[in-house]
Amino acid sequence: MNKAYKFRMYPNAEQRILIAKTFGCVRFIYNKMLGDKIEYYQQTQKKLNNTPAQYKKEFEWLKEVDSLALANAQKNLQTAYNNFFRSPKVGFPKFKSKKSNHRRYTTNCVNGNISIENGYIKLPKIGRVKTKQHRPIPVDYKLKSVTISQTPSGKYYVSVLFEYENQVQEIEPQTFLGLDFSMHELYKDSNRKEPQYPRYYRQAEKKLAREQHKLSKMKKGSKNREKQRIKVAKLYEKVANQRKDFLHKQSRQITNAYDCVCVENLDMKAMSQSLNFGKSISDNSWGMFTTFLQYKMEEQGKNTVVRSDNRKPLPAPVTIKIGTTGRKTRVAQNILPFPTITDFRLTAIVSLSKKSTPSEPKPNATTPVLSKPDRKGYGFTV
Repeated sequence: MNKAYKFRMYPNAEQRILIAKTFGCVRFIYNKMLGDKIEYYQQTQKKLNNTPAQYKKEFEWLKEVDSLALANAQKNLQTAYNNFFRSPKVGFPKFKSKKSNHRRYTTNCVNGNISIENGYIKLPKIGRVKTKQHRPIPVDYKLKSVTISQTPSGKYYVSVLFEYENQVQEIEPQTFLGLDFSMHELYKDSNRKEPQYPRYYRQAEKKLAREQHKLSKMKKGSKNREKQRIKVAKLYEKVANQRKDFLHKQSRQITNAYDCVCVENLDMKAMSQSLNFGKSISDNSWGMFTTFLQYKMEEQGKNTVVRSDNRKPLPAPVTIKIGTTGRKTRVAQNILPFPTITDFRLTAIVSLSKKSTPSEPKPNATTPVLSKPDRKGYGFTV
């Protein structure tokens, strides 16, 4: 099995310049290879298998950065490209923007070129970088790869991926718990308990609006605008960290107390679009919570049963009258209102947790063909 540890990283000025170059080269090689693939397919209707090595003679500055970082960019592009031909619903690969504030690249461990010791991490082409290793790493873990990332607020992080043998024995379930999604309290369990979610985004919404309004009034490209952008990014980062901390603590408490947990596999995107409750749904982060809960349960040999919502779709679109002004909002068909907790639903959740999870059918794959150009002009249509 694989497990990743994420540590804060503190590069010096010279190392920050080299990391920025690597970010730029990875983005450049991804966009260049994608553009060549599109052009080749439009001319020959065949796939192009290109590599970063083909571009190093023309662009010699690509040799200054880690070659494995460029190879991983090629791997990510090839995966996204093949996924589109396998299932066009996933969408065609997009070009990476230079103005994006989310930057990262991945490199692999080969012949001990990456190591962690005495509060420093050794990286290819960069050297020893100071890190904040807040937890120990077992000796039998084998280092596989690292991902260096930079947040919009300017902080650097390194995510270290390890491979280890899973020696955890499965536990026979003795205690069960059912969780039902609730927009206000995050969830309600089968014991009639609620976590009282603090709703961090709603608490900071007024302050965020005020700071974003200041940012919109500043001149683009000025130093004051960049300072204000970082200030807004730090506010968003604080809200995200508060949310993750709360979800980690709640999932840990449930994992330590119960042997089997049953949750619903809800379509959060459809629920956020109905009745315009997108902010409240996103602030809850139900999907992130179930992900945290699932991997924590697996680490202790416990079970997490994920059940799809079996409620029947609405027979026809529903028109709901809101307020006293007479304004009407139409809810699309097959998008249900937010679930409410009832004795019947809680009893069903607990009973479902004692059964096995059915296998989901695989979607039928369709092959894209070259016909009329799509709206982006790539020529890939289905």
